[in-house]
Amino acid sequence: QVQLVESGGGLVQAGGSLNLSCAASGTIFPRINIMGWYRQAPGEQRELVAVELNSGSTHYADSVKGRFTISRDNAKNMVYLQMNSLKPEDTAVYYCAYQETLRRWPPDDAMDYWGKGTLVTVSS
Repeated sequence: QVQLVESGGGLVQAGGSLNLSCAASGTIFPRINIMGWYRQAPGEQRELVAVELNSGSTHYADSVKGRFTISRDNAKNMVYLQMNSLKPEDTAVYYCAYQETLRRWPPDDAMDYWGKGTLVTVSS
């Protein structure tokens, strides 16, 4: 059983930056696994933002590539999302997610564990 808790969301002006953190508790086994971020904007479906394997491989949505950076601290079971050059269309609830064993790469939405989310609002 794994619990995920996000933090760092808030209100920021367009062009600004924000850093999200996710703390995982429970047992993280040393198999090939995925930690990362998804988001859901108002009236939209959930979409992948950025994910990273414990080996370091990363994948980003085209819409955030070059602006967002995902990182993991495997020893601390933490995953981060540094968001720069934020746009109003980045406004969404951001969810931390974890998949115990890699099934496909990049992953779909079938992650094993989800956090409750943290709201990011980007004003014009």
